[in-house]
Amino acid sequence: MITSIHNPKIQRVRALLQRRSSREEEQAFVIEGARLIQEAHLSGVNLDLVLISSQPSPRTVQLAAELAATIPVEEVSADLFKRISDTENPQGILAIARQQPRDLPANWDFLVVADGLRDPGNLGTLLRTGAAAAADGVILTPQCADVYSPKVVRAAMGAHFKLAILHKNWEEIILLCRQRAKQPARLLVSDVESGSPCWQVDLRQPLALVIGSEAEGISPAARQAADQHIIIPMPGQIESLNAAVAAGILLFEVVRQRYT
Repeated sequence: MITSIHNPKIQRVRALLQRRSSREEEQAFVIEGARLIQEAHLSGVNLDLVLISSQPSPRTVQLAAELAATIPVEEVSADLFKRISDTENPQGILAIARQQPRDLPANWDFLVVADGLRDPGNLGTLLRTGAAAAADGVILTPQCADVYSPKVVRAAMGAHFKLAILHKNWEEIILLCRQRAKQPARLLVSDVESGSPCWQVDLRQPLALVIGSEAEGISPAARQAADQHIIIPMPGQIESLNAAVAAGILLFEVVRQRYT
């Protein structure tokens, strides 16, 4: 049983939880909780190491036993596990997972572009919503939060294992849309100032939907690249919506138009 905070495996977990540079250098990240770990395993994600608390739940014990056949599983004292966990109420199991980005399908027709989303909770929720709406992928501009940070991973609830997640600048995003096979995709920018009401716009065509940050809105580069601006009509006396909430409304307007 591991009991020391100075154990190399514990130090590795702490570095991956706390530092983006460590995650980028190792091309790895930490996932916590039985549900996420099981989902990652079933999705074919490579797990390097699993740590289990000395006071695990029955579900955690069962999952650890299943994983132990092919993955190193180490027991950690309950007190130490609480110290290294990034959650307030640890479930008693965490794992180091390899970053394995998915390729964008060649015939993609629905992308979401996160335009400078710096809030980890908003970015993670956007990923989760994108996966639920069957988006082909999510593109992150350079100013976005680290997609593998613990808060983003928790908020995404397994979307990392289902979505193509790409990092691209605006020149690359424009090229991706213009050079799409058979038919170019339109860049639609969600705006709070002006644009066509979202339910009056044809969202059945190939498109990339741009969601800006709540604090700063749409970037100048996104405005310049846009084929069309769309808005969510708000009859109430509120300036704007939370970025993740706005994304949910717009993404499921795409779903409504395509599936009804």
